[in-house]
Amino acid sequence: MTYIRCLTIAFASCLFVNGALAQTAPRAPQQQTPRAAPQQQTPRAPQQASPQQTPRAPQPAPANPAPGADDVWTIPDRDRINEGTVTVITAPAGGATAIFGSDLARVLDDDATIRVLPVLGKGPVRNVVDIIHLKSIDMGAVAADVPEFYKLQYKIPDITSRLRYIAKLYHNELHIVAPTSIKSIFDLQGKRIVAQTDVGYYTAKVVFQRLGIKAASFDFRTDDARAIQKIIDGEADAYITSTGKVFPLGRAIKNENRALHLVPVPYDRRLQDLYLPTTLSGEEYPNLLAPDQVIETIATSVLLASFNWPENSERYNRVARFIDAFFSRIEEFHKPPRHPKWKEASISLTVPGWQRFKAAEDWLARNRRSPSPEAERGLFEQFLADTGAKIIDDPARREALFRQFMEWQKRKQ
Repeated sequence: MTYIRCLTIAFASCLFVNGALAQTAPRAPQQQTPRAAPQQQTPRAPQQASPQQTPRAPQPAPANPAPGADDVWTIPDRDRINEGTVTVITAPAGGATAIFGSDLARVLDDDATIRVLPVLGKGPVRNVVDIIHLKSIDMGAVAADVPEFYKLQYKIPDITSRLRYIAKLYHNELHIVAPTSIKSIFDLQGKRIVAQTDVGYYTAKVVFQRLGIKAASFDFRTDDARAIQKIIDGEADAYITSTGKVFPLGRAIKNENRALHLVPVPYDRRLQDLYLPTTLSGEEYPNLLAPDQVIETIATSVLLASFNWPENSERYNRVARFIDAFFSRIEEFHKPPRHPKWKEASISLTVPGWQRFKAAEDWLARNRRSPSPEAERGLFEQFLADTGAKIIDDPARREALFRQFMEWQKRKQ
């Protein structure tokens, strides 16, 4: 009987894992009342549970130091390791988002109170579905312009009502690769666009709608490598991706005949409430731009977001414990060997159209002090987004811009 019972438990566990990992084509999440936070689950029988009303207080960390190489190691307590473990869904391996997930685990894991499990996801669009619906996902990376994509593509007016953001992680820069005959994003009117769903289609959809550009077609199913080949073969007119620079696949394009280039995207006033101005250079992409060439483009913030868990539920407390560890050690992420785009991260930035996770808001209120260099960067970026101002090399203009920023900051306090 014991043997049969073990087989039954093993079979049920396999079904659970397979069900959690299965992916389908992107579907609009149904508009419904946000799910209640599940009770603490045991590893034996995953099932839907009723909301937890009085969460158990976290156990104190063991006082004993970590065992050495010559000591006998012990398996951690099951309840303790479940209380401290959080999952973060990122994006396919190789990009900045996946590396950020790994960095979170490397810096924050302490084998006592916090354990971060990065999960490779599809990307910003389908991460929303996974955060909302997958029981095993606590948080994930979502681009700030994805909610507007949900309005346009899914006809869901306010997907952010079911989400809360924790922090801004970094910028995704808009890259458009096209033949040199395409001089500006506005030249893509009536053209064939390749932009994968979770890589560039969501931003392209929002930007084209705001700028009044109507493409002949959008191919959002072709993978990145094949998409570039379609441009080379003349089967499509432009490839669009929203990703952190430097984009390895873009930099790897041979382009020996210089037939392709990166297309400028001006900082149009219709984009300024959602995007930031930035640039791409020949130094970053010597295969697609001239050595001294710099072009305009736009960037969106990639956020760490969570489901809107009821306050004091077990899942809420688990995320809150992670926030305390993450925010307390944010400066460590700005140091080598962490990804250089961590310098763009901000735990204090206010993101228009989003609500901050309450535990994050509470942490900032408890720890409010003179802004750190990291916080100042985030505030300055918000100022640029609110005012549409641009940073230029003229010292007098930069000084005037900084004075405007200081006045703007006072009004925010």
